[in-house]
Amino acid sequence: MAVAEFTCTPTSYIINKPNPHHHCSSQLSYATNRISKNLLSYSFRPYPRAQNASICCSVKEAQAPVGLQIDDPKRKPECYGVFCLTYDLKAEEETKSWKKLINIAVSGAAGMISNHLLFKLASGEVFGPDQPIALKLLGSERSFQALEGVAMELEDSLYPLLREVSIGIDPYEVFQDVEWALLIGAKPRGPGMERADLLDINGQIFAEQGKALNAVASRNVKVIVVGNPCNTNALICLKNAPNIPAKNFHALTRLDENRAKCQLALKAGVFYDKVSNVTIWGNHSTTQVPDFVNARINGLPVKEVIKDTKWLEEEFTEKVQKRGGALIQKWGRSSAASTAVSVVDAIKSLVNPTPEGDWFSSGVYTAGNPYGIAEDIVFSMPCRSKGDGDYELVKDVIIDDFLRERIKKSEAELLAEKRCVAHLTGEGIAVCDLPEDTMLPGEM
Repeated sequence: MAVAEFTCTPTSYIINKPNPHHHCSSQLSYATNRISKNLLSYSFRPYPRAQNASICCSVKEAQAPVGLQIDDPKRKPECYGVFCLTYDLKAEEETKSWKKLINIAVSGAAGMISNHLLFKLASGEVFGPDQPIALKLLGSERSFQALEGVAMELEDSLYPLLREVSIGIDPYEVFQDVEWALLIGAKPRGPGMERADLLDINGQIFAEQGKALNAVASRNVKVIVVGNPCNTNALICLKNAPNIPAKNFHALTRLDENRAKCQLALKAGVFYDKVSNVTIWGNHSTTQVPDFVNARINGLPVKEVIKDTKWLEEEFTEKVQKRGGALIQKWGRSSAASTAVSVVDAIKSLVNPTPEGDWFSSGVYTAGNPYGIAEDIVFSMPCRSKGDGDYELVKDVIIDDFLRERIKKSEAELLAEKRCVAHLTGEGIAVCDLPEDTMLPGEM
């Protein structure tokens, strides 16, 4: 076994202040490891660094094991640690049946939601036990060191399906060739901040990320927007990515659906797997409409199982909306873990066929929708998928007067939000006339 010791000196950090000098040293031991049966050809890539930093490395012991090739670092994207070793999957006996590597970008990768999500992605729980992945993690100048810590934990977890990890702060680099983009990073709403201010601040983030996806991502990239206000952020993102189908953009409303299923199961006294056909209509806000009209319990309409109409029409919706706030009151932090689970559920609903007769909720582009909802907004609606990453809207749903009245209210709110971000979608001057503050409890 040979050990190569590197001493690295970034020489030109540019963070709008005098250049600091930061010295690092690391040791990389090349041993006879086993990913399946054999560890085959490697290619060495440079250690990750902050943007605009140049790194000079001196090798004290240059002996390399058989199979190691030192490539021109200019030809390789930045990677992290052990993930700088590239394995020849074709030559490994136990990986011959594996699928082609897919590239997944995650923004806000140093945050709490990502801290739960990344390990689910790497484990094979989301895309399957034969699907190798590459994780491309997007952070900020402030979070770059934390990103390195995330990458270290991924290293130590020894996931065989996780073949590459790269970290960075430039979306034009991180989003290169990605097939899935999970956009979690967003500025939280602080004390005294108006919803219009939050729309503008986060809208600028998602406008830039939309442009980056349009420039460098796969032409069929699937985008799930988690950062709030997620519906309008998804609209901004897709408007800034005209070369990517608008249908490929989703706003996450799956956590709301999961919470609605939980409340219906509790009320009916059944386990939640008996609850199906639950839709969240509209915006991810207090105007959202959890649909009990079309939902089923043990295959029966909810209203045949739960006879308490007052509870369904009043308490049910309020319980779903206030669940996040109730959780914070209990233990002082937001619902990061269950949000990560709902992202997993949202992806799995797109890459696996929808069970016969069922559907799932997602905030999607309304063009051509069969419900009479206004065009050109992102609105949560019932969807089905064949498991190919695409979806179709469910047509066989009942929209009674109770539902329609509430759907219209959520629609009006999203149209108002759209006017508020017109300067970010290329539709002229922004005019904010938001009727009220509809931020969900627990997201402020």
